[in-house]
Amino acid sequence: MEQHRTGHSQRRQRPQAPLSPQRPLSPQGALADGAAVYRVAAPPARAVPPVVLALRRLPSPRLTGLGGGLFSAAAMLALGSLCWLLFNESVVVYGVLFLPVSALTALWVREADLVTAPISVPIAFAVGIVPISGGTGGIGGQVMAVVTSLAVNAGWLYGGTLVAGLITCVRKVQMMNRRRRPRPGGGPARR
Repeated sequence: MEQHRTGHSQRRQRPQAPLSPQRPLSPQGALADGAAVYRVAAPPARAVPPVVLALRRLPSPRLTGLGGGLFSAAAMLALGSLCWLLFNESVVVYGVLFLPVSALTALWVREADLVTAPISVPIAFAVGIVPISGGTGGIGGQVMAVVTSLAVNAGWLYGGTLVAGLITCVRKVQMMNRRRRPRPGGGPARR
């Protein structure tokens, strides 16, 4: 008889033979005639590092594309104002704080809206740099100061966008792998 192979290798477990009714177990776990019963211990669970446990306790909201953009813009405006008040308009502190906001935006956006994270993060950088750009002379002077600050600090802008893009790519690959994996019930994967 020919057996057809499937694309997925499946482990087959051998059925274990039940204990014969001629040798009943005693309440202490030994056979009635005194023979010992050996039980196979389960493999020990892998120890989880404390860093992973701490990360699991963090909130994991799922923001829409618009929600992710609003979160990053509001966070960067607040951080820009804080840098203006506390750090004497320090763009370096602002740039360093931009990197975790970019990462959080990419981590918290829903899987359906993953493409919006690398787009909304540079917009949030531009919104947040307004308080620390130092423009004078009305709206035209303020706009020129913002454009100059964006040009001078393009490294931070590109770095945060790269962080959001990499996290988005990793999440997208994980999502595609989860969908490709067969379900335990044997049914087709839902699209």
